[in-house]
Amino acid sequence: MIRMILKGVVIGVANIIPGVSGGTMAVSMGIYDKMIHAATHLFSEFKKSMTVLIPIVIGAALGIIALARIIEIMFAKAPFQTNLLFIGLIVGGLPAITHKVTGKSIRGSHILAFLIFFFLVTGLALLGEQEGATADLSFNLINVVKLFGVGIVASATMVIPGVSGSMMLMLMGYYNPILSEINQFIDNLMDFNVSGLLEGCLILVPFGIGVVIGIFAIAKMIEIIFENYVEHAYWAIIGLIVASPIAILLLNKFGKITFVTIITGIIALIVGVIISLKLGEES
Repeated sequence: MIRMILKGVVIGVANIIPGVSGGTMAVSMGIYDKMIHAATHLFSEFKKSMTVLIPIVIGAALGIIALARIIEIMFAKAPFQTNLLFIGLIVGGLPAITHKVTGKSIRGSHILAFLIFFFLVTGLALLGEQEGATADLSFNLINVVKLFGVGIVASATMVIPGVSGSMMLMLMGYYNPILSEINQFIDNLMDFNVSGLLEGCLILVPFGIGVVIGIFAIAKMIEIIFENYVEHAYWAIIGLIVASPIAILLLNKFGKITFVTIITGIIALIVGVIISLKLGEES
């Protein structure tokens, strides 16, 4: 149980860092297949599935809570370096996916899968550029539906190896707002601020419901796709990964750029690449 919770913590931490794939971390720790099986057989094997899922969910929640504050501070204090760190994490994770198709023939349908998802990500970045970190989280029916949909999309991508769910949140302009809302919710919880907690629930509950539904909805689809169209799936994932650094550059503001900022940014980029390469070695 403790070991599964700790593995869940790693997945939670990975999912909150743009560019790092929680799915890849699950693969590297040897629990990805168990997670997908538990999600797709929840009702037919309820007790067994819950034994797998509950500790992972608890650990993932702890990982997200622990890192949310740090990520928010990093964006506020060093946006240029933080974004380059995330770009490095993305670039460093690419070899772990490309080796899945290395040495295999490339067909037109593979290229098409790559291009569709490459332009999907860059297109989302272009459309979301004006929204950025200021997505509207005020409580109304339209925003509740939006948050529900965003939760579905984000969670669906969280469980795909090589794809970052938090990156998709960033593309849709909801990453920083949701991150801030999580931190605000934690502050209200520590202060026993009931009204603040209720306000936070109006935002986080529809998002959370979307996350849960998204995970279970995509799990069976992933199982089928990787059984029947594995090479197409990896080429689509490669398209997502290659487009993500471009999306970060389009979406984010980098603050004042100085010589020191550039040097430290390059260092952050290299560190991100090295970390991601090391994490991907076992996957």
